[in-house]
Amino acid sequence: MPDTAYPRPQLVREHWQSLDGQWKFTFDNENRYSQPQDPIQWTHEIRVPFPPESEASGIGDRGFHSHCWYQREFDIRPEGGRVLLHFGAVDYRAWVWVNSHLVAEHEGGHSSFHADITHALGDASHHVLTVHVEDDPLDLAKPRGKQDWQLEPHSIWYPRTTGIWQTVWLERVSHTYISKLRWTPNFEGFELGYEVFVTGDQREDLTVDVRIWHGNKVIADDHYHIIGGEAHRKISLSDPGIDDSRNELLWSPERPTLLDAEIILRHKDEVLDKIRSYTALRSVNINRDRFMLNGRPYHLKLVLDQGYWPDTLLAAPSDEALRKDVELAKAMGFNGVRKHQKIESQRYLYWADKLGLLVWEEMPSSYRFTPEAIGRMVREWTEVIERDYSHPCIIVWVPFNESWGVPNLTATQAHRNAVEALYHLTRTLDSTRPVIGNDGWEASATDLLGIHDYDPDPERIAARYAPSNVQDLFDRRRPGGRILTLDGYPHRGQPIILTEFGGIAYRKKPEKGVKEVWGYSEADSDKEFQETYRRLLEVVNETQMFSGFCYTQFADTFQEANGLLTADRTPKIPIEKISEATRNIKPNAKRSYGI
Repeated sequence: MPDTAYPRPQLVREHWQSLDGQWKFTFDNENRYSQPQDPIQWTHEIRVPFPPESEASGIGDRGFHSHCWYQREFDIRPEGGRVLLHFGAVDYRAWVWVNSHLVAEHEGGHSSFHADITHALGDASHHVLTVHVEDDPLDLAKPRGKQDWQLEPHSIWYPRTTGIWQTVWLERVSHTYISKLRWTPNFEGFELGYEVFVTGDQREDLTVDVRIWHGNKVIADDHYHIIGGEAHRKISLSDPGIDDSRNELLWSPERPTLLDAEIILRHKDEVLDKIRSYTALRSVNINRDRFMLNGRPYHLKLVLDQGYWPDTLLAAPSDEALRKDVELAKAMGFNGVRKHQKIESQRYLYWADKLGLLVWEEMPSSYRFTPEAIGRMVREWTEVIERDYSHPCIIVWVPFNESWGVPNLTATQAHRNAVEALYHLTRTLDSTRPVIGNDGWEASATDLLGIHDYDPDPERIAARYAPSNVQDLFDRRRPGGRILTLDGYPHRGQPIILTEFGGIAYRKKPEKGVKEVWGYSEADSDKEFQETYRRLLEVVNETQMFSGFCYTQFADTFQEANGLLTADRTPKIPIEKISEATRNIKPNAKRSYGI
């Protein structure tokens, strides 16, 4: 059955309808069809939102397919307002028709889009929705993340995802409605920045009411005028002063306090729109060599999460599966995740907000450098930041990883320009969060210095990153065989974080359809796996040079058997032992394993 969780948790309306479920489907590799009126031969049924490469879709075809078509019927009437059609994500380029009217065209496989389809509905109640998708499996100049361009997954790349892979849904709105909402916490001023944007029929005398709760207590109840379709305000909260009680309002992984909100758009006495939302009061920033959360140094303990499942690939099996992944990361002792080469569902971000898990959001890479590739990335990355800006769990933006898509940073000025441009663009779109221009090595413009080092020997790790070796590390040593900073960009005291390490391959049980076992080092038993992980984490936790770390990785992902969990999310060793090592709890120390 389709998932009934509301897809956009920070802008919730009462009247909505999921279109997930069974659709008609066909591959169109020869690109024979151009519009719904063509005599399309429907060869399959597919279960949306699972991609056709996945078993859960009912198709499970992982071959090369450049074009495909979807179609389903649905019932709805505008009833005096508008109807909006939403797509969570479609990979890569989509054309959307309702009743043979082209209502949307979108390029970008990881960002969301929507269309006002009211004009295509007419007076009827029964409608036909058709989607054409173009997704060249061999195109290396588009943001594709970990999707393999070879027929069979190899090394660190995984099966492709074609077409619809996040939820499709409808909602009713008024002729004039709230189209966008942005929250910006200001910890220092004990304020919440609030922006509301109104779309539709232009009217005078529009106002918006904003009410915010902390638990059952109303802490703000404000009334604003909409001017030029927008309202921008700062909502001041009562500061309890220098007292631990102020922490009751602050969001952190240890205490994920969310502030519920209700926003009502009015025209005089008429209610035009009513939405529910939430926000949080928290700050993230850099102070010399430390990452700061809510004004205090905070040691990051992250795990790298690819966000794949065996039967559904990039698509999540369910909302409960997303919640479980957040809970498992916390149960293993981590306070955050680095979502690697994937823009995750807003439902995952909701559970991270609600349960308390920090998230690094990273743009999926392309693997060729061309003007078109950079243009595609800029467009999609801008959409991603706009969509996810208000989630308190997101603490870092990462536009590039390991020089992917910009492979000649040391020699080619255009490649360096791209990284610097994306860094500054990201800081322009969101000045409230740190940005890593290029994670792993060859850093230039960056707020944090991320290092990838898969040396399996804890003693060598300890020696390499001893505090006395800082200058030697940047001048002479090359973890991963790459220089850590480009010429002209010496380390300026930014926090140093070991953002990839470990990668211990241990195949606990055979994985269906996966023959290769791949990792950066290997363990042959539960005991060896547990001891190797414990020793590595002890060294990394106690290395004073680091402001945090990110272990590779959360779960086995196809041929990569280096997860702490198997692909079905079963811990390879007792989860209590993982948590002890992650949090560096010594034997016989007092234990606490709260999720």
